Amino acid sequence: MHVFPSGLGYIAAVLQKEGYDVDVFSQDKFHWPDQYLTEYLNKNRYDFVGVGVIAGYYQYRKLLKISEAINRSKYRPFYVIGGHGPSPDPEYFLEKTAADAAILGEGELTIIELLEAVANNEPLEKVKGIAFRNGEKTIITEERPLIGNVDSIPFPAFDLFPIPYYSLRRVPHTSYNDFLMDVITGRGCTFTCNFCYRLDEGFRPRNVENIIEEINLLRKRYGITYVAFQDELLMSSKIRTEEICEGFIKANLNIKWNCNGRLNYASPELLRLMKKAGCVFINYGIESMDNQVLKNMKKGLTTKQIIKGISRTIDAGISPGLNIIFGNIGDNRNTLNKGVELLLGYDNGAQLRTIRPVTPYPGSPLYYYAIEKGLLKDCEDFYEKKHTNSDLLTVNFTELSDDEFYECLLEANTRLLENYHQKKLTSSLKQTKNLYNNKDAGFSGFRQI
Repeated sequence: MHVFPSGLGYIAAVLQKEGYDVDVFSQDKFHWPDQYLTEYLNKNRYDFVGVGVIAGYYQYRKLLKISEAINRSKYRPFYVIGGHGPSPDPEYFLEKTAADAAILGEGELTIIELLEAVANNEPLEKVKGIAFRNGEKTIITEERPLIGNVDSIPFPAFDLFPIPYYSLRRVPHTSYNDFLMDVITGRGCTFTCNFCYRLDEGFRPRNVENIIEEINLLRKRYGITYVAFQDELLMSSKIRTEEICEGFIKANLNIKWNCNGRLNYASPELLRLMKKAGCVFINYGIESMDNQVLKNMKKGLTTKQIIKGISRTIDAGISPGLNIIFGNIGDNRNTLNKGVELLLGYDNGAQLRTIRPVTPYPGSPLYYYAIEKGLLKDCEDFYEKKHTNSDLLTVNFTELSDDEFYECLLEANTRLLENYHQKKLTSSLKQTKNLYNNKDAGFSGFRQI
């Protein structure tokens, strides 16, 4: 199952608003082979085709295959790429994909101006926030300012996407009869972690009434009962989080929801309010249980705040999602073990948690640090040679050898996996005893989850 592609949803919405005819080629639902895209473009004449990617190792390789399929088509449309992937190094991505243009950063305003310029045969240099090839040279135009009023952007074009498919995705505390949808309450983040590839500065919140209107639309049109907020950080401040929760309560939304949160804002009062407003799960980016490593990654957290915030979250009746990464500047066996102990100590079985190596994605401060230290050459070195899988090393920032690094992760994740599956086994056996000893007629069958 896949997460709803909100970025493309917003792009499609602004195109529709401007009178463009838009179709979505959905491999998410249908799992069509890439060559079918070529056949589709041969049978259906389009003026433009666009792809947006964040561009981890899988998305990058998928983008190259999609690009091949587009470029092979008989009536190849004007090809646009966008998203976090190409934005830090558009020259490299244009060369690899043979796309006609790359949109850098937010695309809602840029895509309209770009399409108008192409349609009217006007020079692309006048369009802010793009890169394009002029012969052997890559032209990068003037940077486009961020959209100040994000409420001015229409809701994603849900009608173009297979929402019933996306609504079947399962996350912590979804029941079998829940229908889920992804929503964004704001853009950006107030923090500056060194591994984050986010390029846009600051945080721009949506009006709470606007958010509620979208949720009500999703509930009425698709029967949505659970909302997964995909913001980089919904808990951007106590005041903002209170505003959202009070708005949900006043509107009597009566939905379950989860979000990304910050432990330094996790006060008992705020967490109780979040619980009352329907929050059932908060995903916390902890990343390390060592104060020096937290300082090195500019996390803006201390281990004391982490422990206190997790305990308060559990006390409020909300399930915490705990994320630890390994391999940042200053990490070692001891710091990894601290992270493992945290995950074991607070594992409630809601999610399978393992530890991955930190990845210096292009655009992140850690990426440029790796280049400065000679650990990474450039974007091509990252995508073609180093970043082959999110569970494998891209760059080793520790004093451990690569073999020692993997030895540490093997031991850590073995402990975490054994703990998780033992808890699942205990839970299943308890359920089985209840079935036969108490003749539980509500039992719905043995299932592998």
